[in-house]
Amino acid sequence: MQNTSFTYLKNVTTLELNPKLCTGCGMCAMVCPHEVLALADGKAEIVSRDDCMECGACAQNCPTAAITVDAGVGCAAAVINSMLGRTGDSCCCVIETDEKKARPQCGPGCC
Repeated sequence: MQNTSFTYLKNVTTLELNPKLCTGCGMCAMVCPHEVLALADGKAEIVSRDDCMECGACAQNCPTAAITVDAGVGCAAAVINSMLGRTGDSCCCVIETDEKKARPQCGPGCC
């Protein structure tokens, strides 16, 4: 699968990987929606840090806690909250559709 860039902001993600704790199971790479992580030489590595939307799937699925990320602070949280109809501060803008349903839309100045 070819990675399509989803960069939100440069150098701000909270994603961290401790290679000493990594066993190379590959779960992080399997669950990452933006292909931020990959396996190389039997260990996970961060290949596109700025594409991380901080959803937390990698950390939740890491059996050795080699990955940490402050899930719920990035665009993933804003997208999920807006889809659930929650209002308040978020990193993403929400626009109204013709059907009067809010939908998230990231764009310049939003994320």
